[in-house]
Amino acid sequence: MKKLFRTIVIASLTIIIGFTSTEAFAGNKDRVGQAGANELLINPWAASSGWGNAGMASVKGVDAMWSNVAGISFVNTMDLNFSYTNWLAGSGTTVVSFGFLTRVSESIVAGLSVMSMNFGEIERTDTEHPDGGIGTFKPSLMNINIAVAKSFSNSIHGGFVLKIISESMADITGTGVALDAGIQYVTGITDNIHFGITLKNIGPTMKYKGDGLAIQTLFEGMSSSITVVQRADEFELPTQLNIAAAYDFNFANASRLTLAMNFNSNAFSKDQFIFGAEGSFRDILMLRAGYTFESGVMKNIENADCTNVYKGLSLGATVQAPLNKKGLKVCLDYSYHNTAHWKGTHQIGARILF
Repeated sequence: MKKLFRTIVIASLTIIIGFTSTEAFAGNKDRVGQAGANELLINPWAASSGWGNAGMASVKGVDAMWSNVAGISFVNTMDLNFSYTNWLAGSGTTVVSFGFLTRVSESIVAGLSVMSMNFGEIERTDTEHPDGGIGTFKPSLMNINIAVAKSFSNSIHGGFVLKIISESMADITGTGVALDAGIQYVTGITDNIHFGITLKNIGPTMKYKGDGLAIQTLFEGMSSSITVVQRADEFELPTQLNIAAAYDFNFANASRLTLAMNFNSNAFSKDQFIFGAEGSFRDILMLRAGYTFESGVMKNIENADCTNVYKGLSLGATVQAPLNKKGLKVCLDYSYHNTAHWKGTHQIGARILF
């Protein structure tokens, strides 16, 4: 079983790397906006997003289901996580997420998470009612993630996430599937050196369908209307490649400082370098800061070279309280991302670790 799982991991990563290195990862601004299902790029978990996703080499727990699935293999017995995101504060958009992990054997961990993105009510319009007044509709985006990871040794960990994508709005729906694969390598005298690689959102194209693509129209010379069905074009998923590293400076009294870096190669937007730091004080209080750099990010949002509403800075904090000597802990997380035009993205989360 170990040899089979290892063979699948290595073969899959080899195939995906070979494909993406030649076709997918152009990483240029000319492809911005050509992919769909961009909610896949939103990290819904407050802890790992607090330092701008810099910690993909060392992330653990439910957060790892989005960042680097290999990190779920470090769960002791069970991990529960709930997170609420006020995305681009002032836009009326929220994200609610829940996930859990459980150890199924000595070396294998499995889990499930659900992310739901809500935009509130939007006025319906048509050619005869361009200002609305004919009711409202509620768009919704949902991702269901099924993950499994295995520890091949004390140093090598790998896993997969199967993503089920569901999007709907006003009689139009789109469904799809995607796959993430990730590896973490831990070394050093105190396991304080971390490396990680993850390939995200690999999958077939998606396409919208439904009655919302059909309209009633009357052509000249005809006495009765006919139904015209418009064709929806297929779109690709926002594929990513992440290569990350982290180093822990361990101190007395269970205190730690971690410096991390992540190179993010995007198939449909600019490549990014993410730098972050996380300080842990007695394993009770964690403070995080990160900065995401990409070409044009420091310029005004009105400048054509700036193609990202996020301005790079991320901040986060966690308060962690042990409840017993067996490892039961309760954690409260918060993160903030600086944005242009909006009032930032705010995330709060609660975790229970067994």
